[in-house]
Amino acid sequence: MSEFNDTLKTKVSECEGLINSFLPKEEGYQKKVIEAMNYSIMAGGKRLRPMLMLEFYRLLGGRDEKVIAPFMAAMEMIHTYSLVHDDLPAMDNDEYRRGRKTTHIVYGPGMATLAGDGLLNYAFETALKAYPYCKNLPELDDEIEDRFVYALHILSSKAGIYGMVGGQCADIECEGRQDITSHELLFIHENKTGALIEASMMIGAVLSGADKEKLSMIEKIGSNVGIAFQIQDDILDVEGDESVIGKPVGSDEKNEKVTYVTLHGMEASKQEVKRLSKEAESLLEKVGEDNKFLSELIEYLISRNK
Repeated sequence: MSEFNDTLKTKVSECEGLINSFLPKEEGYQKKVIEAMNYSIMAGGKRLRPMLMLEFYRLLGGRDEKVIAPFMAAMEMIHTYSLVHDDLPAMDNDEYRRGRKTTHIVYGPGMATLAGDGLLNYAFETALKAYPYCKNLPELDDEIEDRFVYALHILSSKAGIYGMVGGQCADIECEGRQDITSHELLFIHENKTGALIEASMMIGAVLSGADKEKLSMIEKIGSNVGIAFQIQDDILDVEGDESVIGKPVGSDEKNEKVTYVTLHGMEASKQEVKRLSKEAESLLEKVGEDNKFLSELIEYLISRNK
């Protein structure tokens, strides 16, 4: 585990460097919103999504950092904008994120809303910077043959109304309801949390030159990891250590949210996390050569304590 932690720190640092290299300069009449954007994205975190993107890119033969780096930064910008908006008074109304004051507490709700909007839009400006380095990628056997365009399609669709935003919508609609079904909860988890994890893995695979069969398996891995990740989040909201996870526990109960834990119980939730993890590991073995770090990373994310 010590070796994994050392490698993880190195990988996080690598992702941080790549992400920071794409952040906008804090200048001009729009300086304040850019400050709020950068404050949000530089708050730290696991950098899970860009890391998974990079690892799957490398696992399947990708070698040119210039191809993948803009998409890595774009993914983290989209993930961060969703957190900024989640924390707003009109949504979860949280004061802390990643161990420090949330963006709306520091800059006010209006500027925080704009910061989220800015991060979402700037994400696509950033992803487009990969275009000059993607011209020689092999065609994809799909309706969209251009791998760069297909990567943009994944990024936009998984982040939008048929992905993360759709999951967030269902989550808000279910607030206060005590008759939520397992099917509704699965939809929320698979889209609100799982969609960006799926997208990260798939974009890495697409830009590396992977075929459709592997892409399908990788999407399933991402789905499993995303659902397990969210169930573990639900578990931590009950059993977590506030000083470790960097935000208050009990927010789900405060917001009257039915979670996997409240629906199925703590023990069943933990067992489902294990089942999804095993299935993801089995699929990963079929996708590419043995990758010890990637296997350990998925296990770490699913069974994390923060």
